[in-house]
Amino acid sequence: MLLKKRLLYLLLITIVMALGLSTRKFSDAMPPFVALHFGDALWAAMVYFGFRALLPAKPLLLSLLLGLSFSFLIEFSQLYNAPWLNSIRASTMGALVFGKGFLWIDLARYTAGTALAYCLDLFLNRFHIITPLGGGTAHITNRGKLP
Repeated sequence: MLLKKRLLYLLLITIVMALGLSTRKFSDAMPPFVALHFGDALWAAMVYFGFRALLPAKPLLLSLLLGLSFSFLIEFSQLYNAPWLNSIRASTMGALVFGKGFLWIDLARYTAGTALAYCLDLFLNRFHIITPLGGGTAHITNRGKLP
């Protein structure tokens, strides 16, 4: 049952990743607010779902705290500018993972993205798309329809 839940979270990671990359690739076609803020928020949502995939039997709140802490840690790491780390950040993948420079507004974006992912997770649990079992484990039900 945990495997099915992990697969759902991996699907959510893939969707969020595609949406986040699209905010960078198609930013000219998006409203400025969306192009400016949604990429970072979606990155943090992806991190949250990553922790859910790794820890599906743990409480949702733990993933919220871990995801937000990880996102903040990455942002604050941008204040450290060692040449070896800056060379990693200069690559496309390095910039996507580690960012390029510290911005206070990114902390708000990460908070919003993590909170929205957490709320979506609560919604999925509330409507039994993901249902907890005894002992803190969970599984995906066949009752994925809204009441």
